[in-house]
Amino acid sequence: QVQLVESGGGLVHAGGSLRLACAASGFSFSKYRMGWFRRSPGKEREFVATITWSGGSLDYADSVQGRFTISRDNPKNTVYLQMNSLKPEDTAVYSCAVAAAPYTWSTRRDIRDYTYWGQGTQVTVSS
Repeated sequence: QVQLVESGGGLVHAGGSLRLACAASGFSFSKYRMGWFRRSPGKEREFVATITWSGGSLDYADSVQGRFTISRDNPKNTVYLQMNSLKPEDTAVYSCAVAAAPYTWSTRRDIRDYTYWGQGTQVTVSS
């Protein structure tokens, strides 16, 4: 079965960095777009970043553009989220997700475009 396991979260001061990883199994990872989303207390889950199956196309939410970088290592079945210049408003549970269909080129920012989700990893940024 599909499994997505996030790691790398933690507590960091504002301005600091973290690198999240999402280890995937149970499907043909190299064929699927992957996404990162986050949920803050009292808020809806929101889009953070997405990457095509080959890594050739990236898309970011305006709030993280220029600070976060999504990447993937297909032989390792892992997608990453490098987060720099972190702000207190980045505090959230970060989850990775698999797109509903393989070889999806056009960007996908809606949670309904993703089928499987990890449990998430907590990121807390102190001011």
